[in-house]
Amino acid sequence: MGGIFGVASKSSCTLDLFFGTDYHSHLGTRRGGLAVYGPNGFNRSIHNIENTPFRTKFDGDLNELEGNLGIGCISDNEPQPLLVQSHLGSFAITTVGKINNMDELVDISYKNGCTHFLEMSGGSINPTEMVASLINQKSTIVEGIQYVQELVEGSMTLLLLTPKGIYAARDRVGRTPVILGKKEDAFCAAFESFAFFNLGYEPYRELGPGEVVFLTPESAETLVKPQEEMKICSFLWVYYGYPTSTYEGINVEEMRYECGKKLAQRDAQRENVKPDLVAGVPDSGIAHAIGYANESGIPFSRPFIKYTPTWPRSFMPTQQSQRNLIARMKLIPVEALIKNKSLLLIDDSIVRGTQLRETTEFLYSSGAKEVHIRPACPPLLFGCPYLNFSRSKSEMDLITRRIIADREGDNVPAEVLADYANPDSSNYKEMLEEIGRQLNFTTLHYHRLDDLTASIGLSPCKMCTHCFDGK
Repeated sequence: MGGIFGVASKSSCTLDLFFGTDYHSHLGTRRGGLAVYGPNGFNRSIHNIENTPFRTKFDGDLNELEGNLGIGCISDNEPQPLLVQSHLGSFAITTVGKINNMDELVDISYKNGCTHFLEMSGGSINPTEMVASLINQKSTIVEGIQYVQELVEGSMTLLLLTPKGIYAARDRVGRTPVILGKKEDAFCAAFESFAFFNLGYEPYRELGPGEVVFLTPESAETLVKPQEEMKICSFLWVYYGYPTSTYEGINVEEMRYECGKKLAQRDAQRENVKPDLVAGVPDSGIAHAIGYANESGIPFSRPFIKYTPTWPRSFMPTQQSQRNLIARMKLIPVEALIKNKSLLLIDDSIVRGTQLRETTEFLYSSGAKEVHIRPACPPLLFGCPYLNFSRSKSEMDLITRRIIADREGDNVPAEVLADYANPDSSNYKEMLEEIGRQLNFTTLHYHRLDDLTASIGLSPCKMCTHCFDGK
């Protein structure tokens, strides 16, 4: 994944850019970058942030990053922002998205006069460099951005910094958000709406799908009007979004309370589920658990505490075994709240199942009688082709697909997968029984897709639910 932030100010933008970008640190784990334009032209800094917080790495660079226009990013993958010199002038660019047709775009670029790309480690091309190459194949920056949106299969949201201002462009169907903020003599653009609150900005407006605006300290001018079709990612509310963020007018924390409420309402119809307490897997599961507890009347508790002072995010290391170890080291059980208790545990999702199985095992080893699991989203059946949500290279990393393959073989027809996504089908119920058996859960009931879309509150046709139902 990744997050982006940009500032256009009459005075120095450096501190706003520094702190606004830092507020996106939950969206990426590998690299951070800042680029500014000021009296001495363009300047840029990029650092590896895998084992050191963004602020620590960039604090020493601030004196060198002086300007009134700037963009920043937190990234899981490529180094950025990039500085580019072309027939369109000099600019800096940063992106959030995923390109699935890179080979095709490379061929197009070579045919249109691009002579080379710089290779990253592993031989891949930096996606942000590819986007810059496509933009430079047109006669204006706006035409170039529209060309990118037309050609890229996947998604692409970007900020482009010029000496005169910042272009902000939301993905063609709005899979990721861009929110504008305004204060006296300054405008900003952010992935996360909360990123500018403490910097004195007021919410100005959200960009629509495919919309392109040009930010200066005085104005936010629409250059390309928003499109009608929108497919914003529903998983942003479930997991990736920060609790204080709002997308399309819907707050993340409030939506998660609603998820928990609906999970509790479903459980009220199941007479065999009578837990002593409700808990959420830190951090994203906590709000869902609060919603469940408020609706059900079952006490909310924290039977394990996340040790945050030294441990980074659990999915940061490249190797799955390292991620599992860190996840286990981070969660410390509170035996007094576990022993002889029946626990209902809410996690944001189940991907491979490894970490949640280990969490369940240490609850049992700490004396729990029962562990009921309620994921806050439907079963993940498909990898995401639109956003870099996961390090998984294959859908067979998903526990659901491994179970389906055991039952159906390697080549499963689309209509059969659709049946496994249907919460009222026998295949769905039997899949859940097998997941629960393999992971040693007392009971397992996922959030239904119809309940999830209702929890968000947008029209289903405006949301992407591909990872749940392939649509």
